[in-house]
This record gives sequence, structure tokens and C-alpha cells, in this order.
Amino acid sequence: MALSTLLLMLLVVALFAWLMTGFPVAFTLAGTALVFGAIGLASGVLEPGFIDLFPNRIYGIVRNELLLAVPMFIAMGTMLERSKVAEDLLESMGRLFGSLRGGLGLSVTLVGALLAASTGIVGATVVTMGLLSLPTMLKRGYDPRLAAGSITAAGTLGQIIPPSIVLILLTDQLNGAYQSAQRELNVLSPEPLSVGALFAGALVPGLGLVALYMLYQVAMAVLRPASSPALPPVVGEAADARFMAMVGPLLRALLPPVVLIVAVLGSILAGVATPTEAAAVGAVGAILLGGLRSGSDAADTDTDADTETDTGPRAAWTLRAVRWGLGALVVLLALPFAVDLRQGLADPGPLSLVAFSAALVLTAVFVVGLAAALWRTFRTGVLGEVLRSTVRISTMIYTILIGAALFSLVFRGFGGDALIEQALSGLPGGPAAAVVVVMLVMFCLGFFLDFIEITFIVVPIVAPVLFLMGVDPVWLGVMMAINLQTSFLTPPFGFALFYLRGVAPDQVATRDIYLGAVPFVAIQVAALALLALVPDLATALPDLLAR
Repeated sequence: MALSTLLLMLLVVALFAWLMTGFPVAFTLAGTALVFGAIGLASGVLEPGFIDLFPNRIYGIVRNELLLAVPMFIAMGTMLERSKVAEDLLESMGRLFGSLRGGLGLSVTLVGALLAASTGIVGATVVTMGLLSLPTMLKRGYDPRLAAGSITAAGTLGQIIPPSIVLILLTDQLNGAYQSAQRELNVLSPEPLSVGALFAGALVPGLGLVALYMLYQVAMAVLRPASSPALPPVVGEAADARFMAMVGPLLRALLPPVVLIVAVLGSILAGVATPTEAAAVGAVGAILLGGLRSGSDAADTDTDADTETDTGPRAAWTLRAVRWGLGALVVLLALPFAVDLRQGLADPGPLSLVAFSAALVLTAVFVVGLAAALWRTFRTGVLGEVLRSTVRISTMIYTILIGAALFSLVFRGFGGDALIEQALSGLPGGPAAAVVVVMLVMFCLGFFLDFIEITFIVVPIVAPVLFLMGVDPVWLGVMMAINLQTSFLTPPFGFALFYLRGVAPDQVATRDIYLGAVPFVAIQVAALALLALVPDLATALPDLLAR
């Protein structure tokens, strides 16, 4: 056995051994790579040029415009979560569907889908729904396993329904591999893989997964009625009054996140804005919605005792300013679709001049509204928590990415990419067998590793080989995203299971949480198999939008 192969095997074994100890992933990746890189340099196996590339890798990560969208999407999701959007949605949906058998479970899934498209933060979604819905479901006689499984599965939808952080990170990792593969295939002008294409590809499978979750809950309600009972019905005039009383709160809870989703996701899919620009709009829109929501009693009841709140005329003025700012932002987003606002036109015409002047006024109104929203969220303590959470999560992602970059350099220096290519290309069955093996490896790693770790460690190694074999990048990205989603649900280390365990009542055993997640893991595996058999589910919409 060649020394390089031996060092490569020891590198991989040492990496997973350290990961199993619970040592921070970023430092495990970088530390293991540094130790074996030094051994490789001392033994002459590793070329110094590989290590010399590391500063350029870090510079590329820092100046990567796509990755700048990650902190802004995190800020957007955290602000909406702290602004009690989830609580309003759960309460309204629960009242609307609670009279149906299995209605509370359906409400949890629908709210999970909406929060996935507006926040995308799995931990916050699972914890919020666990605190609000699980006690109610148990009180109404729901099977603890079904209740726990519904909440954990709905909370992980943020991994696949765009705009999703995992899709952004996957796009970043897959894009470089795809362009390198095209250059090796003598494509003179390699096409980049855009995050908009991956968003479009994940939309139908993501919604299909929601439908499968709901179908399972309907089946449980029919086959095992005792597992998901309905709330006591309200009849007669009281039922009509109850329904009308639900419409207003439901619309107030539903419209803000839906409008934000349409503005962010629609602008990306339509090609009007880049993901970074759309993320900025989403973050600003979330701050404005947080400013509106922070003035209500529901938002203020969860603040710390030493947090100040606005009252009196100043509170009324700032609330009015936030409303005007939000309206100005909506008009500003719609105005370019109606009028050409570009500067330097040869003959702009009176309508363009009037629209341009109006845009300047609206921008001033928006700035005042944004300042008022920042003030209101700062006074209630929401802004500080959002900023701390954004910095903490973003720092973790960037640190892991830098550690993974160093690890991949050493891995390639030992010839790991060549060995992976030989192993996958030599499988009987061609590209299909190679994809199956990669999916199985990622699924097994999901039992022990987080999706970020799998994305940064595995994807850069296997993606170039699969692209050289002719695998479609959008289809592969969506397959990987659904597979990575299972890492949150698979025992024993599924993060969503731990999140729910931390907030679940003592009457819900850990065994119930684990067993409750198993049917939903099976549903995800079935969805993965269906997507493998029908690739058009992921590729049809991106192809349609590209025309």
C-alpha cells in the first residue's frame, strides 16, 4: 500500500474518531488536516503547493457574494421567530382545523411549511411548535409518538422548502464542482449553477413532501382514530360566529409571512434579484414586521423583565411610521415592474420622471419606517437577540467552511479525489449506482453528523465525480437536500429530536420521540426514491423558468 493511501485512510479515520468525541467540528476538520498535512509535507507525500492554496481559499470564501445571503436569511428567520409569527400561525391554524380528526397534526404541518419558507431555522421552529402545540395535542388525546413525529418532521421542512440555507450552501459547494467538471469535459464556457435554479428545483419536491406528511396524518386519523382525535365541535350559530372570529386573526397571521415569501422567493425565481439582494429585502421586511409586532401585548409578554417598552404618543408615532415604511417598501418593490426607473435614458418621458420622483419620496418614507422599526425592536429586546443569534450561527457556518476547505486540500493532496473517482466510476451500473452509493453514505452519516458538516465534507469530494458522469446538477442538489433533511430526524443524534426533547413534557418519553420520527424518515426515503425515479419533479420547473 502506498504511503499516500495509508495517510489518506488514517486521515479519514482520525477525522471521524474526533467527531465522535463531540469536539467542535470546525476545529476537528482544521486540526486533523493540519496534523496530517504536516506529516505529508515531512514525508514528501504532500506537495507544498496544496497548502499554499489555502489563503486563496479563505479569500474566496470571504468575498463569495452568494454566502453573504446566509447571514441575512438567518436574520430574517430569527426576527420572524422572535416576533411571534409562529405562535400566531399555530394558534389560528389550530382553531381552523382543530374540529377535524387529525386537524391539529395537519395544522402543525401547514405551519411548518409556512415557517420553512419564511424562516428556515429548524431549531427555532421545532422548539416553538413543541412549546405551543405538543401540550395541546397531548391534552386532546393525541398519541405521543404521532404528535412528536409531526412536530419534528414539520420543523425540518426548512431544509428543503426555499429559500433555504442548506440550498444556498449546497449551491456554493456544487457550483465549483460543476464548473470544474465542465472544463474537464472541454466545455469552453461552463455554465454556473445558480441558487435560483436549485430553489426552483426544490419547490415541487418540498411541497410534495408536505403533501406526503399530511397524507400520512390523514391515514392515521382514518385507520387509528384514537391517535388523533378532533376538538369538540361547535354547532349552530355559535359555529358561524366562531368561524368568522377566526378569519381576521388568520389573515393577520398569514398575510405578512406570505407576502414576504412571495417578495423574496418570487424575485429570485423571476430573476429580478440575486439571492443576496432578495435576502437583504427579506431581512429588512422581517425587521419592519418585527417592528409592527413588537408593539402588541403578545410580543411584549415574552421579553425580559428589565426590557423597556414604548408607550404613549411616541409608541403610536413609531408604529405609524413602521406601517408607512412597510407600505413604501411594497410599492418600491412593485414600481419597477410598471415603470422603467433606470437612470440615463435618452427620452425618459414624463411618467418615468414622476415615478422616479415618487420613488425618491418612498425611499425616504421607507428609511424613516425602518429606523422606527429598529427602535421598537431594540426597546423590546428583540433586535439584540436577533443580532446575537445571527452572528453566532453565521460564525459557526463560516468557521466550519474554512476548516472544511483546509481538509479538502489535504484530502486532495493525498490523492483522495482520484480514489473516489475510481471507486465510483468502477461500480457496476454506471451513474445510477454511483448516485445510490453516495445517497446511502450521506444517509448513514446523517445518523451522526449535522447537515452543514456533511455538506462541507462529503459534497466537494463526490460531486465532481458525479458531474463528470453526466448527473444533472439541479437534480443532484435536490436529492442531496432531501437526504440531508433526514439528518435532523434520524436517531440517535437527530438534532430535531434533541430540540423537541428539551421542551417536551416529562410524560413524553425519549423513546416516543425517536419512534415517532421513524415513519417520517420512511416518508422522506420514499420521497427520495420517487425523485430518483422521476427526475422531472426537480428539473421541470427550472427548465421552464429558464426559457
